[in-house]
Amino acid sequence: MKNITNKRKYSNALKGKLNTVGKNIFLLRSEHKMSRQKLSDKLMLKGVDISTQSIYDIEVGKRTVLDYELCAIAKELNTSADELLKDFSFKLDNDND
Repeated sequence: MKNITNKRKYSNALKGKLNTVGKNIFLLRSEHKMSRQKLSDKLMLKGVDISTQSIYDIEVGKRTVLDYELCAIAKELNTSADELLKDFSFKLDNDND
């Protein structure tokens, strides 16, 4: 099997991470003094099945985030998906390529 490399434009900027929101989720969750377990429980009550381990994987960039998961996480953290995406949005706005 061929060795496939990621040729996406922003793969280097992401430094191997599978999402751009993980750091912001971690920061906001910590700011709200909410454990991963508590966030997972709140999401499960809304019908969004994300385990504590999956939240950790999202925060460290080892897991992608589905659009409906992002929306639910944002709501539970009293923010918007745009706010969680702000770092990457800033990069897009300031990319000179």
